[in-house]
Amino acid sequence: MVEESVKRRELEVKHVKGFMKKKCLKYLACLTAASVSILAGCADKGPLDSKNPISLTVWHYYNGSQQAAFDALVEEFNNTVGKEKGIYVEGYSQGSVSDLETAVRDAIDGKVGADEMPDIFSSYADTAYEVEQAGVLANLSDYLGEEEMELYVDSYIEEGRIAADGTLRIFPTAKSTEIMMLNKTDWDSFATATGASLEDLGTIEGVVEVAREYYEWTDAQTPDVPGDGKAFYGRDAVANYFIIGMQQLGVEIFRVENGEMSLNVPEEELYRLWENYYVPMVKGYFGAYGSFRSDDVKTGDLLAYTGSTSSAMYFPDQVELDGGGHPIEYVVMPAPMFDGGERYAVQQGAGMVVCKSDEAHEYAAVEFLKWFTQTENNIRFGCVSGYLPVQKEANSKEKLDQVIKEQGLEVVPKTYDCLTAIFREMEGTTLYTNKSFENGSAARKVLEYNLADKAVEDRAAVLGGLAQGKSLEEAAAPYVAREAFEQWYDSFCDALNQAVEK
Repeated sequence: MVEESVKRRELEVKHVKGFMKKKCLKYLACLTAASVSILAGCADKGPLDSKNPISLTVWHYYNGSQQAAFDALVEEFNNTVGKEKGIYVEGYSQGSVSDLETAVRDAIDGKVGADEMPDIFSSYADTAYEVEQAGVLANLSDYLGEEEMELYVDSYIEEGRIAADGTLRIFPTAKSTEIMMLNKTDWDSFATATGASLEDLGTIEGVVEVAREYYEWTDAQTPDVPGDGKAFYGRDAVANYFIIGMQQLGVEIFRVENGEMSLNVPEEELYRLWENYYVPMVKGYFGAYGSFRSDDVKTGDLLAYTGSTSSAMYFPDQVELDGGGHPIEYVVMPAPMFDGGERYAVQQGAGMVVCKSDEAHEYAAVEFLKWFTQTENNIRFGCVSGYLPVQKEANSKEKLDQVIKEQGLEVVPKTYDCLTAIFREMEGTTLYTNKSFENGSAARKVLEYNLADKAVEDRAAVLGGLAQGKSLEEAAAPYVAREAFEQWYDSFCDALNQAVEK
């Protein structure tokens, strides 16, 4: 605990040296605004003047069509509500999520050459929690009443309550969950030959069994080359598999109470996860080859994957092979769940945080975020990005269709099908994300890479055994035995404990 508090003080010192230096003008503006407010007897927060507009900078990680959609909404805001109220917003993409996080940390630390902190930036909960410890984030509860918060999906608001006192720090702006997408064209050939059914893909165990059948079916097509079966399925975000899979089995892996996190990693539940991810990976029934599993569908290395709703737009229109390609149709399905498990699905997607500044800038920032998340505006963004809108009334097919019709929106069919599929599934399914805690990012990295990297390494060893003439069962046997799991389990628990205690 001593080392932990020392690190926190060091971070606060760095924040004071860098952040205060760069924000001094805004704090002076705060004092000026406060003085004017007192003299004038004005009690309103964030006095705005359309003749002297406040400029706000927003850092985000949107690129391509997502950035174009965000920029279009910003421009509309500036020309309408912003012009009327005296708020001007400028958005800047920082590239990737990791690039954005680095830029924020550099600004907080006052690194030479770092940009000044923005007024608003996109942030996942783990990163926002770290920044909150430095005292940089504005208290959004000061600008949002309970009735306003009631407009938003309850779990989205709850995720943003990362302050020690439970007040809001993350404004929900766009969310996502996971879906399963399938190459229907090549699936039909397989299903016709084997009798496989889409209903078999409703559970994780069913996906494993179908993947085994697909591997054996493709292997049999080249009888002179044994052991060259193809993988059927893969998944992005292995950390989600751990967190949500355990939740479905009745276990909260990161249990946070009163700001303190306790690990909950029972062996038998983890064995079930290991058996339904690592084992089919090692045997070649599952696969992971490109940067994302949608890439693997495009190259014909996979038929199906589980990924974010925002990935739907990247699902390929055709498979590209060395000898040529062919167009494919798609199916959007709910992400498979453990057989007999509770109905949980992941809640993910960055929100927006507002940096501490003067009252006028904070107020203006919240005004923009409230406008951006109004049902019509948020749905417009979701129709391009694949993100779910954040207000309760917006999460229905009926509302989606209404906004599309009224505003004449053109929506990519894959994105539309993805959104409507999720709207159907949200009823009866609990969206879940673990509460934030110190070193949460490091702990998530263990979930993301520890088993996945081992699976890739051990799959290579199995391929080596196949090349030596061993059968798949012989080559995989040392890696899929219970003893192998127990060795991994011990090392996994050690890695997880080290991550959360560092």
